[in-house]
Amino acid sequence: MSKEIISCSNLHKSYFQAELEVPVLMGIDLHIAAGESLSIVGISGSGKSTLLHLLGGLDAPTAGDIQIMGQSISSINEEERCRLRNQSLGFIYQFHHLLPEFSALENVAMPLLIRKINSGESYDRAANMLTQVGLNHRMSHTPGELSGGERQRAAIARALVTKPACILADEPTGNLDRHTAGEVFKLMLDLNHDSGASLIIVTHDPFLSKQTGRTLQLVDGMLIE
Repeated sequence: MSKEIISCSNLHKSYFQAELEVPVLMGIDLHIAAGESLSIVGISGSGKSTLLHLLGGLDAPTAGDIQIMGQSISSINEEERCRLRNQSLGFIYQFHHLLPEFSALENVAMPLLIRKINSGESYDRAANMLTQVGLNHRMSHTPGELSGGERQRAAIARALVTKPACILADEPTGNLDRHTAGEVFKLMLDLNHDSGASLIIVTHDPFLSKQTGRTLQLVDGMLIE
């Protein structure tokens, strides 16, 4: 049986406006196995990004339990949660969030430098990762000198350079044209397969969601197979 990388049980999330409770997620159970690729689809405002942020330990649930690598994140403090995220997870967003004043190489090396890995090893690993995503000829370029697809490839390299157990991607191709989106998504699936990292992707695009191993739909606060 495959090792579980992320799991949650009876997960609830509500937001409060004045004294009004607005439920978003209502009793979600989910288990992500090592190496699995999963799409979460749903209409805009259904809570897809909220669920992804909870699974990544970026937000706290109203009720329920989330485990990352077998560790319940409600039982550890914020410093330990940050360390667990940095060691086990990689995040990719619709907007690349690359630092504009740094080169592609420096951006990708950043998570390793934050871990206090020596600069030589950090830059070597970043260069290797950029080569894997086809940017070996663009390492010295800043984000402003890269195309949209190249910026997203750099963001993928940054997410993978720490060798995470799981990649969480929130509409990672939503800002790209169809052709570039297809290329970037194929790259993500290839890296998912080659690296063995699990992939959880939130998307509204049925063309992309059909390419993952499993697809779940978020409807009325519940996940449907």
